[in-house]
Amino acid sequence: MANSDYDPSAELASLEAKLEELIARYEQLQNENSSLKLRQDILVKEKAKLLEKTTLARTRVEAMISRLKAMEQGS
Repeated sequence: MANSDYDPSAELASLEAKLEELIARYEQLQNENSSLKLRQDILVKEKAKLLEKTTLARTRVEAMISRLKAMEQGS
């Protein structure tokens, strides 16, 4: 490529376009990351609730089993 073919304004325009593309991609990834963090928080809270319900159900079932065993022994 000869020096007379070199066009700094075209190169600058190309770099600006690439920079704008990178900025748009960065913003897209930031939004996606925020959405994923929010979803993760929701899932963590949902998991905690489910664990609590599971523990409560287990406790109730164990209590029922104990009562049934006591009834069997009483008969």
